[in-house]
Amino acid sequence: MAASRASLSSHFKRVKEAIIQFAPPEGRDATLAQLNEVDHRIVSGGEAVSEAVDIVESLFAESAPMPISDSIKIRAADRAISKIAPFHRQINGMGDAIIIESYIDALATRNEEDVFAFVTHNTHDFSQKGADTRLPHEDLTSLFDGTRSRYETNLSVLLSEFASELIEETRFEREYSQDSRQLSELLEAENKLTTQIWYGRKWHIIDSVESGEEKLVSKEIWDQATPEERRYLMVDTIWEGMIAAMKSAEEEFGVGELGPWTDFEWGMLNGKLSAIRWVLGDEWDMLDT
Repeated sequence: MAASRASLSSHFKRVKEAIIQFAPPEGRDATLAQLNEVDHRIVSGGEAVSEAVDIVESLFAESAPMPISDSIKIRAADRAISKIAPFHRQINGMGDAIIIESYIDALATRNEEDVFAFVTHNTHDFSQKGADTRLPHEDLTSLFDGTRSRYETNLSVLLSEFASELIEETRFEREYSQDSRQLSELLEAENKLTTQIWYGRKWHIIDSVESGEEKLVSKEIWDQATPEERRYLMVDTIWEGMIAAMKSAEEEFGVGELGPWTDFEWGMLNGKLSAIRWVLGDEWDMLDT
């Protein structure tokens, strides 16, 4: 599964490289954005598939294997000779015959209060031919009385009847899911959080300049200053660029979206940015702005 996702991502990378190199400018960015979205979906959606496969494999690993006796094998062969279900079709049904014969042996050893059920999705070999597939094939009807021996083609229906509370709980746990965010949403959120944190950090510089702790100087004076002196200096053109960038951020997001923040809110902003960047491939605590 992981290898398949890696292979798909590799193909997407090659396609994107080809588009960047050879595609005409018109529509290129939109095409690349769509490819990035699909690539992101492959990675995030594949995790759910892997989880489902792991659950199935764990069920097989924890299940007790049923021994197949010589008697079962002989009776299965007799079904083949007689061409009765599951040998009513022109295929090798030995595996299916062993399954149904094993069920017959299980019925013979059940307790009086036990209810057994034969559950299958293989309606071609076990169900009525050309009729109601919820009913067993006529060669198998004698095995099922509908009460203590049931034939079912839908496991959820059977489980809902005998373990409804458990099924509801399990269904909620397994079927409830949230769609993963689109890559464009993550990038948009990262951009806003980066700007919010960058903007908030700049107020420390503004406070330092306004309080006289830090002094605005020309580039020439900065170049002549020692490293120790530069700790308390700021080039005036850099200051002007910073103020202009802050005004641009205010126009883009609105002043109300840029603080001031409480300590809790400031921590939340940084935590959100760190989490989104981690999802996008950065290391934890990558908070550069």
